[in-house]
Amino acid sequence: METERAILHCQTNSQVFDINNNQRRSANYKPNVWNYDFLESLNSEYYVEKYRTQAEKYTENVKEIFDETKELQSMLELVDSLRKLGLAHKFEKEIKKALDTVASTENSNPLIGTDLYLTSLYFRLLRQHGYQVSQDLFSRFMGENGLLKKITLNIKGMLELFEASNLALEGEHILEEAKSHTFETLKSISISDLDDDCEAAKLVAHSLEVSLQWRVHWFDVRWQINAYEKDKNMNNVLLQLAKLNFNVVQAIHQKDLKESSRWWNSQGLSKKLYFARDRLVESFMCAVGVASQPKYTYLRKWLTKVVNFILIVDDIYDIYGSLEELKQFTRAVDRWDVSETEELPECMKLCFQSLYDTTNEIANEIEMENGWKQVLPHLHKAWADFCKSLFVEAEWYHKGYTPSLQEYLSNACISSSGPVLLLHSFFSEKYEAKQEMINFLEKNHDLVYQISLLIRLCNDLGTSAAEQERGDAPSSIVCYMQEMNVSEDIAQKHIKGMVSKTWQKINEKSFSLVSSLPSLVNVTTNVARVAHSLYQSGDGITVQDRKTKNKFLSLVVEPFELK
Repeated sequence: METERAILHCQTNSQVFDINNNQRRSANYKPNVWNYDFLESLNSEYYVEKYRTQAEKYTENVKEIFDETKELQSMLELVDSLRKLGLAHKFEKEIKKALDTVASTENSNPLIGTDLYLTSLYFRLLRQHGYQVSQDLFSRFMGENGLLKKITLNIKGMLELFEASNLALEGEHILEEAKSHTFETLKSISISDLDDDCEAAKLVAHSLEVSLQWRVHWFDVRWQINAYEKDKNMNNVLLQLAKLNFNVVQAIHQKDLKESSRWWNSQGLSKKLYFARDRLVESFMCAVGVASQPKYTYLRKWLTKVVNFILIVDDIYDIYGSLEELKQFTRAVDRWDVSETEELPECMKLCFQSLYDTTNEIANEIEMENGWKQVLPHLHKAWADFCKSLFVEAEWYHKGYTPSLQEYLSNACISSSGPVLLLHSFFSEKYEAKQEMINFLEKNHDLVYQISLLIRLCNDLGTSAAEQERGDAPSSIVCYMQEMNVSEDIAQKHIKGMVSKTWQKINEKSFSLVSSLPSLVNVTTNVARVAHSLYQSGDGITVQDRKTKNKFLSLVVEPFELK
């Protein structure tokens, strides 16, 4: 327990900086690696009409494949391939028609409930699209003791069952058992068990790393295209459309990034706020993860700006400001009044002025683009609540106070920035009955809470070690360690369990809404998925390591070669 005691000592005995001697804390963030001129140089050849025309021709060919596909398994695999290859948005009507037909076959198809692979694929696709489908489909695969029967080593079926189990709702014990059983079984499989099939081994490893339900779909598209190309049942028309679509969407993302980069450069904050993270590209990647489709250009620009300010404001509260300065800054945001910052340091004045101007601009753009009215009061309140929650954490830090886990999470679901991100995402959609949608947002506060909670839990799992080393305010892991007097390993296991339970609650809410509000549900759940991507193996937004660099290059810079 020596390590654990050292962690708790660090958390409760951090030294407060001396403002009078101009000594302030530093997180020693490394400089931004993405040069402005490099971003300006991005110029994809696929941002021209001829490639979009070519994609439309391929799209018509795929629609013909829909018409020709009659057999149940083939239809399900076609729908699944379109989702994995990033093409589902092009075939929404065809997918709905196909799944409506598929949903009516449960009682008439003898393979549903007996064929593990087909049953799992059927269950996963229908539940993802909001159809009522019961976990009882898997009851035939369960023994009398409530555990899964020993299943012949069928990698295809086991993998699909594992993916299906990640769509479980609270209390679905059959799926919980299926997830535990398939994960442990697949993890123990050796390459010899797969008849030395390296591609099958890669599929197993990829699935166990992060399930499809928890992955950012667009971040996974390139991997899925490469895997599909090696599939012996690959359809070449589908493959060519996937590659072309990827390149066309990538060209749009490059254009969006360049505009965001010019905006950020014009702000001049990266040089003046020397203590804060300068992470324009990473902020943009978050926006792409939330909304990758071409139609979301405005939302990507808004979210890029929002994430940038979330990082800067967070660093002001965590690193730079004294408690009195933070109190003044919080009051300025709460009153939305520039004059309240007059006595603050110049860098904090500049931050608030830029946040103020940018938020007002975004509110005006939302009203112009999507027909909303009185957007600014909602955005202002979200930022005010965010800053108030950060101030609570600053007070904890300065007092050397470690709250209970529940007290910490009650505040952290706001300081996670989830409500700010989700509100901007909500306003990106166009609705006919706008007042009804505002009421809808209030009625579905639980979905906002669960996604915001997930962001915080994933963040803590990925960044807690670095924050402990700096002596930052306590994380959920430290709070649980102190409250329950347990080791760090036990605390991390508990938080990971909370992540799984939170996903079950997100599943239940989102699946009940997806049939009526598919775009909104997809965007909001993507916010949770981005959190998994960012903090899966550390701090993916602060640390610009090889993995984060390669992800950016493969998704935004490097196109597929087309035949």
